[in-house]
Amino acid sequence: MKTTKATKETPVKPVAKKAAKKAAKKATVTTGKTTGVAKKATATIKKAAPAKTAAKKAAPAKTAAKKTAPAQAAPKKAIVESHAALVRRARRINRELAEVYPYAHPELDFENPFQLVIATVLSAQTTDLRVNQTTPGLFAKYPTPEDLAAANPEEVEEILRPTGFFRAKTKSVIGLSKALVEDFGGEVPGRLEDLVKLPGVGRKTAFVVLGNAFGRPGITVDTHFGRLVRRWQWTDETDPDKVEAAVGALFPKSEWTMLSHHVIFHGRRICHARKPACGACPIAPLCPAYGEGETDPEKARKLLKYEKGGFPGQRLNPPQSYLDAGGIPAPPLGAG
Repeated sequence: MKTTKATKETPVKPVAKKAAKKAAKKATVTTGKTTGVAKKATATIKKAAPAKTAAKKAAPAKTAAKKTAPAQAAPKKAIVESHAALVRRARRINRELAEVYPYAHPELDFENPFQLVIATVLSAQTTDLRVNQTTPGLFAKYPTPEDLAAANPEEVEEILRPTGFFRAKTKSVIGLSKALVEDFGGEVPGRLEDLVKLPGVGRKTAFVVLGNAFGRPGITVDTHFGRLVRRWQWTDETDPDKVEAAVGALFPKSEWTMLSHHVIFHGRRICHARKPACGACPIAPLCPAYGEGETDPEKARKLLKYEKGGFPGQRLNPPQSYLDAGGIPAPPLGAG
């Protein structure tokens, strides 16, 4: 009977093993399902990873954009000020410039009103230096309006060729000389309304002549003057006549001529069109456009021109005050 009992009990173990195996298998399946979910989650994370990586790759572009930003021109600071405040600031700028350029003068060589009006007409679309290098030969051959009025156009063209647009300029100066002879007895008139009737003479030229040959106040709105007064936010006008009126309203009439010289001198020497020398500018604290040019003092000093940079000026025969300030006469045509 013991043997029989043992025989009957023996099959119990395999059943238990089977149950254990089933339980283990079930646990394994469950674990497998969980692992599958984890795998799916892992796959999802892996898919999302490239987007994060792309974002990281895109980050340097953002950094690069930040690095390149300072290279762009500094935005102009808009000044909100009353008319009275504008007048005070404008006049202070002029006083500061008067201290920097006490020798400011017209940069065209001339000995009389006739030479000045001719030289000013010739200065269109060229430099005062080139005009100054050309007029000695012109005035040596044609010293009076009568001489130039009777000149051979082809001979005058050859003399004026270095100034550019020499055919149109020849026509203007000969026509101007004839008008002086026929209408004004060979004399340059001292009134604005008469000057602007002459061929090639506009308000700018007329004010140059009135202010510097006759001592009558006038504002000369050339490219330098217009550029600077807009940078200083004295006006936003671009038409020369409107600029003249707007700026003239900020100053006493007696200051107009020297104001023109101060502004033009500053525009040629420091406040250049393309790269102003902001770091060497004496009126930087008053200028809303500070920062448009080079602000480093050492680099800015290298941008200075004419007497400020130790280079020859535009006049072959400059005033003594200019020479005393360290100015160097310009060389004649063909020299150097």
